[in-house]
Amino acid sequence: MDSSPLLALPVVLAIESGAGDASRRSTLTRDEAAELAAHIAADLQALVPAATDARLAVAGALFDAVELLRPGFPVWATLDELARRVPRGHLENVVAFGTHEGRMPAQPLEPEAAYADGPMRLLPITLLAPEPLATTLTEQLELDLVGRGEAGQRTADWLIRTLGVPLEHVRYLSRNDLLALTCVQYEHVNLAPLWNLLETALLTPYREEATLSARGLPLRYVEGAVLVQSPAQWLAESHDADRAHAFAGIVFELRQYAALLDAHALPLRLATAGGVGAQARDGYLLETFGAADAAYEPPVLVAHEAPGLGVVAVTAAQRGDGGHARVLAHGYPLQPRALGALVSALAEQFGIAPDLHALGRIQLDADGRLGAPDTPLH
Repeated sequence: MDSSPLLALPVVLAIESGAGDASRRSTLTRDEAAELAAHIAADLQALVPAATDARLAVAGALFDAVELLRPGFPVWATLDELARRVPRGHLENVVAFGTHEGRMPAQPLEPEAAYADGPMRLLPITLLAPEPLATTLTEQLELDLVGRGEAGQRTADWLIRTLGVPLEHVRYLSRNDLLALTCVQYEHVNLAPLWNLLETALLTPYREEATLSARGLPLRYVEGAVLVQSPAQWLAESHDADRAHAFAGIVFELRQYAALLDAHALPLRLATAGGVGAQARDGYLLETFGAADAAYEPPVLVAHEAPGLGVVAVTAAQRGDGGHARVLAHGYPLQPRALGALVSALAEQFGIAPDLHALGRIQLDADGRLGAPDTPLH
C-alpha cells in the first residue's frame, strides 16, 4: 500500500436470525474478533478482489441499524480512527477490535442494550485504501455486495457456533445498501417523512429539510436538530370535524417520531411562535405562554387523556375573570415514563404542588383550542 492518505469505505456484515432467536451476545473478545476478521477478509477478497490491497478493520460488536445510522456515523468514525493508529503492514493488513475485560476499546463501539433484541444485527467493517484504490473499491462494493454479498460458509458456521443461535442470512452490505434498506423499512410503515429528515442529517447535515408527517404535522431539520410544530398550534390551525380525535392522533404520531429520532441520536425541539423551544428532555416537550398572575386563582395542572394513549398533554392554567381558564403552558409526554418528570417540571415552574387533575378526555375551549375547564377542579 502506498503512502497516500487512506480513505475509509464503510461496510457492514448483516446477521439475521429467526424470530425469537436473537443472540444474547453483543460483543466478541479480542481473539474472537481476530478469528472473525480472518474469515471476513477471505470473503471480501473473493467477492471484491481489489479488497486484498486495502486495510481491513473489523469491530467485534453487534449493533442495530439505529445505532449505526446516527449523525457523523460515530461507530464507523471510531473504528476508522482506531484502525489508522495501527502501523501499516501490521497483522497482514487486517486489524480487529474486541473486548478486553468485558469492554470494547472505545465507548462508541459498545452496543446499547436497549436495541439488542432485533432479528438483524450489524457488525461494522471498514476498508482503508489510498484514493485510486478507494475509487475502484467503492464502485465494486456498490455493484457486487448488494447482488452477491452472501458471507462464506466458514464465516456463517463460525458465527452460528460463537453466537449460539441459528442464522437465516449472513451477508455483506455497503453503508449505502444499509441506508437504502432502512429507507424501505420506514416507508413500509408510513414513516417516509421521517426518513427524509434522517437522510439529510446523515448525508448532508449542512442543508435544511422540511416535511409534513402523514397526519400533516410540520417538521424541519436545521442545524443538527429536528424542529416540530406544537401539537396545540397544529390543533388551532386544524379543520378536522372531530378535533379531539385528530389531536390525539397527532400526539400518537409525534411519539413515534420522537422515539425513532432519539434512537438515531437526533435531537427533537419544539418550534414555537417566538422561535425555537427547548429540546425534548426527560421524554417530553414543553411550551410556556406566560407566568402566573397573582390576581387570578393559583395555577392547576390538568391531564388531557385519550383512549389507548393515556395522558396526551398536560396543561397548566389558572381561572381568571368570570371563571374563564387562562392557559399558562402545555406539555406533551412523549413516552410513558415522562409524565412524572413533566408534572414535576410544571409544578416547579409555577410554584405549585405536583397534583395532576385527570379529565378523562381532551379539553377544548370554545374556539376548539386545547384548554382547561372553566369550573373549579377538586
